[in-house]
Amino acid sequence: MIKLSKAGKMPCMSWSLQAIDTCPGSKAADGGLVDACKGCYATSGNYRFPNVKKPRISNREDWRRSDWVFDMVASLRSASFFRWFDSGDVYHVKLAAKILAVMEATPHVKHWLPTRMHKFPKFHATFAAMEALPNVVVRYSSDSVAGETIPGNTTSTIYSDAAQLGAEATVCEAYTRKGKCADCRACWDKTISVIAYPAHGVSMLKLIREAS
Repeated sequence: MIKLSKAGKMPCMSWSLQAIDTCPGSKAADGGLVDACKGCYATSGNYRFPNVKKPRISNREDWRRSDWVFDMVASLRSASFFRWFDSGDVYHVKLAAKILAVMEATPHVKHWLPTRMHKFPKFHATFAAMEALPNVVVRYSSDSVAGETIPGNTTSTIYSDAAQLGAEATVCEAYTRKGKCADCRACWDKTISVIAYPAHGVSMLKLIREAS
């Protein structure tokens, strides 16, 4: 059974997995978490509650069903926008291939897929196929909390000082609206190369203070 989630700030539904457990790209060379993942919002707050974890845990097995693509397409019949992974990541190449099939079968839906799996070459062909679709944005998530981006791709980054950002960055203003996207759809816009998220949350701000 398809289990979608609804993050409070988002204008649409999402399909998600447990954070960190399904995020190979969150690991640095030394085995620890990259800076951007040390303060991961999906490991605190409501994400700790059993009822929030349950569908994400279920999804890790559910996507393997032979009918999963068909069921996902049916669940998006009335959708206009969709976010993949408000927690977790596309950790398996077969999952990536199935997500691509869903995207291809739902041209009426604007899909946004943020990911760190671009670090692994085996995903490159599938991501390129996704990015070739007019209704899909694959945003390569930077590991930085100082505004650094991934050149040559649609990307996103975290920053603590506007001076860290280049002129091409579009700043997420959700936190001027009590954390709500409202009518903004910049993350789904293929013409916007960089989305910059202001550092927020106790864990993230503590990390930045300790690093400065």
